[in-house]
Amino acid sequence: MLFFILLGIFFAISTLFIGRLLRTGLSVFAALVPLSIFIWLLAYIPAISAGGVVTSLYTWVPSLGINLSFRIDGVSLLFGLLISGIGTLVFLYTSYYLKDDKYLDRFYAYLGVFMAAMLGVVFSDNIISLFVFWELTSISSFFLIGYKNEDEKSRKAALTALLITGMGGLLLLAGGVITGYVAGSFEFSELLLKRDAIIGHALYPVIAVLFFLAAFTKSAQFPFHFWLPGAMKAPTPVSTYLHSATMVKAGVYLLLRFTPVLGNTELWNTTITAVGGVTMLYAALHLPFKKDLKEILAFTTISALGIMVFLIGIGTPYAIVAVLLFILTHALYKASLFLITGIIDHGTQSRDITELGGLKKVMMPVALAGFTAALISGGVPPTLGFISKDLMYETTLQQGAFILLTALALVTSVLQFYGGFLTGVKPFIGKLPQKFSNTAMPNLRLWGPPVLLVTLGVLFGLFPSLVDGIIRPGAITSSGQNNVPEIKLWHGFNLVLLLSAVTIGLGILMCYFVKPVNTTSKKPGLIFKYSPEIIFHTLLNAGKKLSRTTTRFIQNGSLPNYVFVMISFMTGLLIFTILNDTRLVISKDSFKALTLYEITILSILVISVSMTLFSRSRLVSLISLSVIGLSICILFVFYSAPDLAMTQFSVDTLTVILFVLVLFRLPKYLKDSVERVKWQNVVLAIVFGAVISVICLKVLNQPVNNEITNYYAENAYTLAKGKNVVNVILVDFRGMDTLIEICVLIVAALGVFSLIKASLKEKY
Repeated sequence: MLFFILLGIFFAISTLFIGRLLRTGLSVFAALVPLSIFIWLLAYIPAISAGGVVTSLYTWVPSLGINLSFRIDGVSLLFGLLISGIGTLVFLYTSYYLKDDKYLDRFYAYLGVFMAAMLGVVFSDNIISLFVFWELTSISSFFLIGYKNEDEKSRKAALTALLITGMGGLLLLAGGVITGYVAGSFEFSELLLKRDAIIGHALYPVIAVLFFLAAFTKSAQFPFHFWLPGAMKAPTPVSTYLHSATMVKAGVYLLLRFTPVLGNTELWNTTITAVGGVTMLYAALHLPFKKDLKEILAFTTISALGIMVFLIGIGTPYAIVAVLLFILTHALYKASLFLITGIIDHGTQSRDITELGGLKKVMMPVALAGFTAALISGGVPPTLGFISKDLMYETTLQQGAFILLTALALVTSVLQFYGGFLTGVKPFIGKLPQKFSNTAMPNLRLWGPPVLLVTLGVLFGLFPSLVDGIIRPGAITSSGQNNVPEIKLWHGFNLVLLLSAVTIGLGILMCYFVKPVNTTSKKPGLIFKYSPEIIFHTLLNAGKKLSRTTTRFIQNGSLPNYVFVMISFMTGLLIFTILNDTRLVISKDSFKALTLYEITILSILVISVSMTLFSRSRLVSLISLSVIGLSICILFVFYSAPDLAMTQFSVDTLTVILFVLVLFRLPKYLKDSVERVKWQNVVLAIVFGAVISVICLKVLNQPVNNEITNYYAENAYTLAKGKNVVNVILVDFRGMDTLIEICVLIVAALGVFSLIKASLKEKY
């Protein structure tokens, strides 16, 4: 499994060497990468249909319980087939749609990394490895959404998406770590066996909320939904791949995957049902106010994601079958509609449905695909959408609050029907505008993929047994029950069929009477003025303003100010630690009397510090500093640390020499006018010195523990073959620390060197 997950990354790396070939007609062969993964996954269908589970394990950090473990069951296989199957069509579509793009190889690299990340998410059997791939989807989608980086709106959309989904990723990590702590394992297979312990733990509400937020941010649930419409600034292949079949469904997958572990509780089911219900209706209500094809598709996608979360929240076997079937249905018709929108935009340079029409006269195959996609979206028989909608109604009718839930599902389905009509039918009917009369029939690589997808949508509707072998095992895995319903086209004459007929009838009436409203030409209403997007950007701008203000105050270009702030913070932190640590006490009985040489050295230190502070000669101040360093070296010698004394002496000598060289560029004396004493600095210095003195006294008052000292002394020669214990500690026992310190010094030296060599020119 790992090879096929990494295949996308290998492909992305290979674009560094074959990028020139990808910018030619050979780019069509890039589709072989996802196609090979799709064919490989097809081979697992018989085993999964029989109720089997395929696993593999690669150790990563076994001491922490972190492994690259993978699991293929009904749920992950369904998502894997969607990722690779639709990925194949998107790769093929891209080869013509962006054939003249000079960065086509870069685009394919981003797609390859994203595909690998999504496969890693759905196949991971370890929470930590799932998080790694989860974050990789956010990073790669950031580059895909912001692919048109010269456009400010694209950059803003990419950054917003990264902020929202990245925040969710952090919450997922926190939830995963707490879950692993409670269960004693990060492996999903083991978490299933410890469900009762997790549910009964006091931290269960925290775990559930963290998983909620991670899933809701990724799958654009209210109030985190607004990043998805903005992401439509990306090229059409990105919108098709990320927002119909893959990335936005990662949150849905997370909820499905962890329902057997964390679900079937009041907190889990009620929260997910409520959020999903609000999202699916809230997004659907926006449809009559949109006229851009991509924007309409964005809100229908958000509404569809709300339906999926809504069904997961209900959590019955019927609901799980319905959501899995709807995931497949939505991927087929929504990917088709996105691809069709790209064809329209590519051919007419317009996505405004108020001016599009009659395009069936110049692109009939595309029109047929659009009509069929609209039928699937509206749940018209005998399409797969009809079966999934019937299952949804059957699910809501079985619940206690069936009237409310069914009414919510009905209104949303009608609006979804309307959205499908706007995007799949309206651009092709009516009179062809004169300015679009020269629109040419698109290339087969453009209209072939949507035609294939809608054909599958009808074929699976006529013969649902073709997908039953994947959907039912997935439902058994996610629901934890074996009595899942059979997928079939005809359920007889019943209330469910009546609700489907009402949905279609009301949808047709809405398509006929309701015309899109251009909200940009009118004063926005309350729902738009105080939308989550406006609130988010208001808070974001407030945060930026606070950061700028804080930065101007703290980092104002004054070195004394920097030192004052850092020492103030450190002093406050040390005082807090001292006041809250009752273990360290100072007893005067444990201290020895000061000796003559200690008093002498202390006196020299005091005099040298005074000379440094009050002398007007820079050279005298420098000499006083060197005396302070030499005095400390003598103290080290007195306390049996000759190695440390020699190191201090060497550093101090080198520092003095460097300062002397610098003094050649400066006046010998300070200015005559005595600067005003800054009493806040004096107070801070006294307080800081007192705090350090107290800490030193407390440390000296503690009993000495020679365990570590004895270990180094006994093992320095036997293990590291060195007689100098200090050197052995630095080079062998703590070699990694030393290496990092050396790297820091090198980086600092390079920075200083670059500043010295920099040629600064004033810009007017």
